[in-house]
Amino acid sequence: MKPTLLLLLTLAGLALPCPAAPQNSDASNEAAPNLATPQERHLRNVRQLTFGGQNAEAYFSADGQKLIFQSTRDNLQCDQMFTMNVDGSNVHMVSNGKGKTTCGYFYPDGKTILYSSTYLADAQCPPRPDYSKGYTWAVYPGFDIFAANPDGSGVMQLTDTPGYDAEATLSPNGKHIVFTSMRNGDLDIYTMDSDGRHVKQLTHELGYDGGPVFSPDGKWIVYRAYHPSGEKEITEYKDLLAQNLIRPTSLEIWIMKANGRHKRQITHLGAASFAPAFSHSGKRIIFSSNLGSTGGMGNFELYAINVNGKGLEQITYSPGFDGFPMFSADGKKLVWASNRNGKAPHETNIFVADWVP
Repeated sequence: MKPTLLLLLTLAGLALPCPAAPQNSDASNEAAPNLATPQERHLRNVRQLTFGGQNAEAYFSADGQKLIFQSTRDNLQCDQMFTMNVDGSNVHMVSNGKGKTTCGYFYPDGKTILYSSTYLADAQCPPRPDYSKGYTWAVYPGFDIFAANPDGSGVMQLTDTPGYDAEATLSPNGKHIVFTSMRNGDLDIYTMDSDGRHVKQLTHELGYDGGPVFSPDGKWIVYRAYHPSGEKEITEYKDLLAQNLIRPTSLEIWIMKANGRHKRQITHLGAASFAPAFSHSGKRIIFSSNLGSTGGMGNFELYAINVNGKGLEQITYSPGFDGFPMFSADGKKLVWASNRNGKAPHETNIFVADWVP
């Protein structure tokens, strides 16, 4: 919801191991009873759901019983889409193993899944970004958005325009998809019906608008944005975009009405803040940021803030990376990706916790 797992690693200044480290049983009992650190007062009964490799962007089904996530595991060369039970059991790959996938999500009725893939453009993994250009994220033009049955069968293509189409999530009533696209030459946010029809552009500002997520009542959308200002920033942004790259090192959190009106910047942190999601009440936003980090991209933690931009609060206190948070529909659980308790350097796994208001 959401940068790709490659962005997660890029932001942390890491190289993606390929293939991933061997997997232990995802429903293993290796994890300690509670993996929260002492300062994490909002998290109780933190449990590790995956063990080894790179796992990220886990999002709940509407009934809170399943998670969809992306992973590079076993002998996979780049991210594929998986589902599992909320306790980490019954892990299944639901994409076809071709190309690269990102941004999985469940339709509210649980009968359909949503994700993006490059497999129609090329069955092989796309090339990684040129890190000689610094921290960059590839917006692969081969990405399109697909729907499928929960077991991965019955794949249906929802977008077919040239250029990047990804970062898709659904409205709570399941009638609309919000996503990021480069179909008009810049990275903007769009909505469409759940079957891919009636596409509407919501953002028009120069720069990157992405990772959009609806509020629980479906009236608002939260997203991350970088709007370059000044000739130098604008030139660099356009030059990178012409190479299907962006530099995601300065991102702020924004909200807007579901029709694209009343845009408002929520954070002014001067950091890489991304992966926002609303709380159960819709009054708070949780997100990841490297606020206050020095050297490289530094340490990413989860933060929460009121929708009026006040009340910033740090949620996680764990060295390395904590990102891609999402609350269950009832607000009782939080799922996110973290480096904590890793058995190998930079290992990223999925964790779930009971949420303590």
